[in-house]
Amino acid sequence: MSLAEFLLIDRIRARTGARADVALGIGDDAALLQPRAGEQLAVTADTLNSGVHFPPETPAFEIGWKTLAVNLSDLAAMGARPAWCTLALSLPTAEAAWVDAFADGFFALADEHDILLVGGDTTRGPLSLSVTAIGQVAAGQALRRDAAQVGDDIWVSGTLGDAAGALRLWQQGRLDVAAVAAADDHEQLRQRLLCPLPRVKLGQRLRAYAHAAIDISDGLLADLGHIVARSGVAAQLEVDTLPVSAALRNALGREQARDCALRGGDDYELCFTAAADQRDALHALANMLALPLTRIGRITAGQGVHGDNLPGADGYQHFSPTP
Repeated sequence: MSLAEFLLIDRIRARTGARADVALGIGDDAALLQPRAGEQLAVTADTLNSGVHFPPETPAFEIGWKTLAVNLSDLAAMGARPAWCTLALSLPTAEAAWVDAFADGFFALADEHDILLVGGDTTRGPLSLSVTAIGQVAAGQALRRDAAQVGDDIWVSGTLGDAAGALRLWQQGRLDVAAVAAADDHEQLRQRLLCPLPRVKLGQRLRAYAHAAIDISDGLLADLGHIVARSGVAAQLEVDTLPVSAALRNALGREQARDCALRGGDDYELCFTAAADQRDALHALANMLALPLTRIGRITAGQGVHGDNLPGADGYQHFSPTP
């Protein structure tokens, strides 16, 4: 069943709730929001296009999840608490089953992080999804890219390269992203590509420890490069310390796994810098959140990202030919 525009909007609006910080939500020309006193707004926007940011056969639930996840990851990198979002949908056809499955994925993640959908737009066209997400953070407390200091340790959360590994398997015809993979290793990588976990709680906790932070969307080398460029410093990576999952090594081998960890995108882990005297506190934080945090290098004077046998920091190229 194909939905008319207003029925589609009503179907999505039925999934949203009411909250005191939303004076007016979906249904008017604009939403009216009430920020907390003494807090700044962190605003981010991302667009995902079929065939560019996800394979065309990706299931609707996973598209809905990832559409919001990439924005939540940006808020996490700023140390912000998610508050509100808008959603713009371009759909070739508005099939009720697809819209419902998309909403299931989108709102599963929205509910988990207490972010409220307050408006948006729908139109007919190639499949494209755009979210603007708004978070709040105490004035002057946001994490930024331009605050790394010489002597800082460089840290990353989780494991790196899994999403890029899944993409390589898909490009090689070894992974069907639309179905559960028979091999556990392949399924773990498929989930990392389709349903990334934005590190929202970690980002908020890091305000007490980190100097600079960024989320890894375009690959570690490229994104760490943004930190050092904005901060006017250099980075010395210890490549052998990069956290790489057993699933990625088993699927692609050691060398390709390391390349994915360095240059692959879509991990949506956090990379951050912190003073060396914060190591014990960060290890304790990792234990509390049950999330690995790995020290992978240090900030030095100079420019650029350095380390033994590093490839060029060209970053993630969406659906480029397999290296």
